[in-house]
Amino acid sequence: MKVDNVPIEPLITEMLKATGTVVEIFFLTILIAIPLGFLVALGRRSRFKIISVPIRIYQLVFRGTPLMLQLFFFMYGPYYIFEFNIYERFTACIMAFSINYAAYFGEIFRGGIASIPKGQYEAAKVLGYTKLQTFMRIILPQVVKNVIPATGNELMTLVKDTSLAQVISVSEIFNIATKTGSRHFSTVPLIVAAVFYLIMNSGVEVSFKLIEKKFEYYKN
Repeated sequence: MKVDNVPIEPLITEMLKATGTVVEIFFLTILIAIPLGFLVALGRRSRFKIISVPIRIYQLVFRGTPLMLQLFFFMYGPYYIFEFNIYERFTACIMAFSINYAAYFGEIFRGGIASIPKGQYEAAKVLGYTKLQTFMRIILPQVVKNVIPATGNELMTLVKDTSLAQVISVSEIFNIATKTGSRHFSTVPLIVAAVFYLIMNSGVEVSFKLIEKKFEYYKN
């Protein structure tokens, strides 16, 4: 079947294969960026400036510059700095995405921790909880509940941002769409790509709605 002179079946087959790359980028970024973001949040709250100030600078740099430039830096920067390529394209892509999103997650998690009333820390101390027990058993579950909406929103953005991987020639959905569109002088591949992104983000939204329901028993 053809639409606007574009063979749909081969296009969808190619995009389904490219979806695997998108899913890989998505989950590897989550796997690295969320724990790293948590450490960034704790570092930002440190009373030692030797820890908090460098982390603030890191967040400013990675939140204040385009992800596209960061992808170029991780892909080509090592060559100009060390005079040889250190990373493969996909590795450079994952590093850029992970470090970029860790900066955003760090700010989300920091806000979540700051939203917990100090009285809860004091009450836990009176009850004999250690600092670690207080954080793990009382604070962390509430922080997770508070940051679910913002984290879900950030992950929906991540799905869309995977399209930027094409700038360092990582083949994903948008890359396939633009190449096919150029070859057939048609916008149909872009529309099909939009449907793919919409389906994936619908899955993210539904997943986070379910997660949010599970944490409803934590009331502020």
